[in-house]
Amino acid sequence: MNIPRNEYPRPQFVRNDWKCLNGEWEFEFDNELVGLEKGYHLKEARFSRKIIVPFCPQSVLSGIGERDFMYGVWYKRSIELSKEQLNDLVFLNFGAVDYQTFVYVNGELAGEHLGGYSSFGFEISKFCTAGENIITLFVKDDERSKAIPTGKQSTRFESYECSYTRTTGVWQTVWLEFVKKSYISGVKHVTNSGNDAVTLFATVVGEGLFSAKVYYQGKEMGCESEYVSNGNAVLKIKLAESHLWEIGNGRLYDVELSFCDDKVKSYFGLRSIALKDGKFLLNGKSVFQRLVLDQGFYPDGIYTAPTDKALENDILLSVRAGFNGARLHQKVFEERFLYYCDVHGYMVWGEYPDWGIDTSDAHIIPMSSEWTEVVNRDFNHPAIIGWCPHNECRDLAFKPSVKHFYDLTKALDSTRPCIDTSGYVHVKTDIFDEHLYDQDPDVLAKRYKEMKVCDNIEDLVDKNRKWEGEPFFVSEFGGIKWADETDLKAWGYGNAPKNIEEFYDRFKGLCDAIMDSPHILGFCYTQLTDVEQEQNGIYRYDRSVKFDMDRISATVRRKAKIEE
Repeated sequence: MNIPRNEYPRPQFVRNDWKCLNGEWEFEFDNELVGLEKGYHLKEARFSRKIIVPFCPQSVLSGIGERDFMYGVWYKRSIELSKEQLNDLVFLNFGAVDYQTFVYVNGELAGEHLGGYSSFGFEISKFCTAGENIITLFVKDDERSKAIPTGKQSTRFESYECSYTRTTGVWQTVWLEFVKKSYISGVKHVTNSGNDAVTLFATVVGEGLFSAKVYYQGKEMGCESEYVSNGNAVLKIKLAESHLWEIGNGRLYDVELSFCDDKVKSYFGLRSIALKDGKFLLNGKSVFQRLVLDQGFYPDGIYTAPTDKALENDILLSVRAGFNGARLHQKVFEERFLYYCDVHGYMVWGEYPDWGIDTSDAHIIPMSSEWTEVVNRDFNHPAIIGWCPHNECRDLAFKPSVKHFYDLTKALDSTRPCIDTSGYVHVKTDIFDEHLYDQDPDVLAKRYKEMKVCDNIEDLVDKNRKWEGEPFFVSEFGGIKWADETDLKAWGYGNAPKNIEEFYDRFKGLCDAIMDSPHILGFCYTQLTDVEQEQNGIYRYDRSVKFDMDRISATVRRKAKIEE
């Protein structure tokens, strides 16, 4: 059978010796959470259904398409391992599984993971034998629980307004990797475009020589090596040539890493980002962030793109409409998507899907753990130009959590700006942002014309937290509804335009009101595509064209005041 989504899932940390486990698995529902008592984890257990991984059971592409709530699901499949493969370490890896995962190998618990959006894996060699081996997964989820991050997944039976079809269980690639017993466990790239250098911070298991060679379009740019005995290596490599990562052109450097017999391929982009005098600087130049809100949903795959090409196509669609990046909204996107962002020079903000979650002390620990995994996984992507761990915290009770996640984010990554919470309550932030969905361009123009410090720009909830001159970002606006007038379920912000010319006028007026302000470093228009009943996208849910893209692009790409 054809294996869906069989491309290597981790483009910045590539090993050649791997096996994709996507495709048909046995499957069983367990809403009563009694599968363990029934022995579902045992080798001899048999399930009544089939599912196509990596698509969630709510999706059509999974072969199931069940949209009701799912509190427990089971997966099972067999794998063949040779004696030679078991001479090395065998890692079982998961791109993402929503939410709590228990992994059994040949009936024994091999590991568990909490978090529906971060990648994880377990070394399973000691549970395996030469020949047939049985892998079983038990996944628990509850989108109605305020203790579980769910992003835009609906807490009602039906999707509604800006809450959409749920995802349960496996929704990214599952794969085996065969790794030498002395191996590279991770690496971070920190670039400096000012002195044309890259510093590699690597962690290894074992003792030996760690080496790195850097290439650009096949030509060697530099190399360094260091003997490692304490698990950590730091290499600074001066680059022979400077090729900057810029908007529209990724210009990626390739990296070959080696440690003992382990070989890993990676890449990085040479660029600097900074905030200065209210401006966002990319390689020292003011760049207006012309972003679009990207929810990352697909009609047939829900959270999972049907093909690798579909991931790249979303970026190309956005660029065609004039945008130079996206806010990846309330979802941690898979690494293949971030790879294409890197390739195309497409800026993105990384977010945590926290919307509606209870941030009391009891829940901060698992959230912090997963957010740490996310930031560490995606640290090396040059396309990521900022982090945002919270969205629309409306209650002042969120303040301790907001500050905590800002501090945690900056401790994990001091190289990028962090917005403490997008919209509403701000506590400690590098950028002051707000969401404004007023459909009257004159209202936006008046609000953003003067922008006197501590005067007319204040937080929508916390009246004691006003704009104090920080870099300013309109991180959600627009959302203009445009749908078939016979579709009574269609939802968008405000009143829909009466005709297409009114749409273009409103779209241009809203964008101009923001770009005419010398104080605003960027905007994020809601949104790239329609998603189910929310029909305010630049494109339809199936990615077909709704508008004249030349007119949309001309509006978005005009020079902003802050760029002059």
